Amino acid sequence: MLPQREPHSAQAARAPENSGGLELEFAHLSDVGRVRGHNEDYLGHAAPESPEQTRHLGWLFAVADGVGGEELGEVASRTAIEAVVAGFQAAPSGEMHSALLQRLVQAANIKVYETGRDTGHGGVRMGTTMVACALRYDRATVAHVGDSRCYLIRRNHAVALTRDHTVVNDQVRLGVMSAKDAAKADTRHVLSRSLGGELFVSVDVSEHHVLPGDILLLCSDGLHGALSPQDISRACAHADLNAAARELVDLANEQDGGDNVSVFLIRIRKVERVGMYRGRPYKLR
Repeated sequence: MLPQREPHSAQAARAPENSGGLELEFAHLSDVGRVRGHNEDYLGHAAPESPEQTRHLGWLFAVADGVGGEELGEVASRTAIEAVVAGFQAAPSGEMHSALLQRLVQAANIKVYETGRDTGHGGVRMGTTMVACALRYDRATVAHVGDSRCYLIRRNHAVALTRDHTVVNDQVRLGVMSAKDAAKADTRHVLSRSLGGELFVSVDVSEHHVLPGDILLLCSDGLHGALSPQDISRACAHADLNAAARELVDLANEQDGGDNVSVFLIRIRKVERVGMYRGRPYKLR
């Protein structure tokens, strides 16, 4: 687990070589920003402890951005991350990541919903966004609710793998509003979906092949709301992921700074190529 409450903290780590086919390195950074009094973002990850766990369970990375103000957003984001990380660590070996993340994010939603209504928190509604990425073999499975994002940076080109669950983005998708008008709308940050608002939530899940050299970026809207995909890809050209994370956060604070800013960077060093037959992997030569 990676609690991120300090104003400016970072950490980098690399998976050991010969760790079950998939090798990666990662860095994370969270910053309170220039306006907010406290940090409502929360980050977490689950690392395999053996080559067998790498193959049969894999890695998990997640970012949550609490909503609701005061301390409740902080409680919501931490509750969601802790629930997903604990659930992933306890998951049965070999479960498909798409089904697993769907189940874990739904469970996190219930946990946030129930925590908010607990008398210890005043019996109020609270919520959080979440983006989670599970990695195994040569695949990344991404699940998200809200407007925290996952990007894939490949050959210095950043592409968003998630679609923001906001009111204006839903209107753009339906053809009610243009993308140009949506970018300027006062309601562009109003969520249409979040964890904790209702007992059940719709979770978007997608699966993507990854290649050596790819970088996956998970972030809160304090980062992607201030930076373009070009800004992101330029910063991620750093050989040092720690330096890239710091540059991204510093740049977001320079451009805006009105929100908490959090980022996870995961660079793929080596993959194990597999095919799938009836939900079971087999190694490709």
